[in-house]
Amino acid sequence: MASKRPAPRVASAKRKAAPAAPPSPEDLNPYDFAQRQFDRAADHLGLNAGIRDVLRNPKRQLTVSIPVKMDNKRIKVFTGYRVQHSIARGPSKGGIRFHPGVTIDEVKALAMWMTWKCAVVNIPFGGAKGGITVDPKKLSMDENERLTRRYTSEISILLGHDKDIPAPDVYTTPQHMAWIMDTFSMTQGYSTLGVVTGKPISLGGSAGRNEATAEGCFVAIEEASKRIRLSLKGATAAVQGYGNAGMHVARFLDEAGARVVAVSDSRGGIYEKHGLRLDDVNASKEKKGSVTAARGQKISNAELLELSVDVLVPAALEGVITRENAPRVRAKIVAEAANGPTTPDADDILRRNGVVVIPDILANAGGVTVSYFEWVQDLYSFFWDPDVVRSHLERTIRRAYEDVAETARRHDTDLRTGALILAVGRVEETTRIRGLFP
Repeated sequence: MASKRPAPRVASAKRKAAPAAPPSPEDLNPYDFAQRQFDRAADHLGLNAGIRDVLRNPKRQLTVSIPVKMDNKRIKVFTGYRVQHSIARGPSKGGIRFHPGVTIDEVKALAMWMTWKCAVVNIPFGGAKGGITVDPKKLSMDENERLTRRYTSEISILLGHDKDIPAPDVYTTPQHMAWIMDTFSMTQGYSTLGVVTGKPISLGGSAGRNEATAEGCFVAIEEASKRIRLSLKGATAAVQGYGNAGMHVARFLDEAGARVVAVSDSRGGIYEKHGLRLDDVNASKEKKGSVTAARGQKISNAELLELSVDVLVPAALEGVITRENAPRVRAKIVAEAANGPTTPDADDILRRNGVVVIPDILANAGGVTVSYFEWVQDLYSFFWDPDVVRSHLERTIRRAYEDVAETARRHDTDLRTGALILAVGRVEETTRIRGLFP
C-alpha cells in the first residue's frame, strides 16, 4: 500500500505580504546618463556596434596635477582635467569650470554633450570640456591667476586655435580666459587670440558673448511657446541658478512681459507671486553675494523646481531634476540653460506628463554659437557689430529648433531624443566618411 504524501502547505490568506523592496537609487553619474541618452539616439539611427563604440567614448582624456604657490607661500596641489570627445567635425570646443564637485566622469559627460551641441547648431567644432576640482571662492585673485596659468601650461599640449579651444563655464570668467590666452601665447612666442573664446572685448572677445547663452535660451523658449500657444506676456517663470546665464534669461523673460516669480543661487531662493523686481535681485546678488538678500519669500532650490509656473529654467548644475522630483514638476516648458539638469528617468516622466523639455544641447547652444563667431572674428581680425552677432545668433537657434522639432516629429519622440538623433547623425556621417586612420 502506497504511503500517503503530506498535503501541500497553503499560504494563509491572512498572512502579511512581504514588504516591497525599496526602489533602487537612481544613477546620477552624468557620464552614465549621457551615454544612455546617446544610446537612445543610436537605436533610432540603427548604428552598428563599431561606430557606437567610437562615438560613445572620448577621443582623449588628460588628468593633470596643478601645483600652486598660495598666498601664504605654501604649495597646494589641485587636480585638473581636459577631455576631447570628438574632433570629427573640426577642432574641439568646450568650457572650463572651477568647482569643488568636478570629476573626470562629469568632464567626460560635458565633453560628449558639447559634441552634440555643436552638431545641433551645425557649427564646425567637436566637443571638449575641462575643469579643476577647486572652490575658487576660497582663493584670492592672485591664487586664481596662478592656478589658471599653471593649468593652462599643463594642458597646453592639447590647445590651439585649430586643435582645442576653451571657453568660460561654471565659476570662470573673461578674466580667466585672458590669463589662458596670455599663458598659451607666451609658450608660442606670439599672440594667439583664437586659442580661447569668451575673452574681454579688448583681447579679441566678441560683442554679445556675455549674454549669448541666455539669449539663445530665450529664443528657444520663444519657439517652444509658439508651438504650444503660450503667450510669454503674462506667463510665469522661475530660474534656478542666478549666475551669468540665469540672470540674463530672467531679464529677457521680464522684458518680454513674463513674470519672473522665483530665482535662486547656491544659497537658496526667493519667491514673489506677483513677480520679482529684478533690479533689486541684481543689486542683492552684487552687494550681498546672493539673491536671498532680496525682498521675497525664502524658498529652497528644490522647492523652486516644483513651483506651478509656465516656464522653468534650470541654469545651475546637472542632475537636479530626477525621477524622485520629476512627478512634481508643474511647468509647461523646461528650458535647460544648464548642462544635463534632467536625468533620463526624469525625461520619461516629464514627457508622460506633457512637459515640453528644451534640451541643453539646444537650449544653451547660444554660448558656443557666439564662441564660434568670436573664433571666426579672431582668425580674420575683423570684428562685428553687436546687431550682426545678435542677428546671426537668433537665426542659428531658430533654424536649429526647427530642425530638432522636425526630427522629433519624424521619429515620434521628444525634443531631446530628436536633438540627439540630429546631432549624432551628423557626427556619425562625418566620422564614417573620414574613415579610420591608418
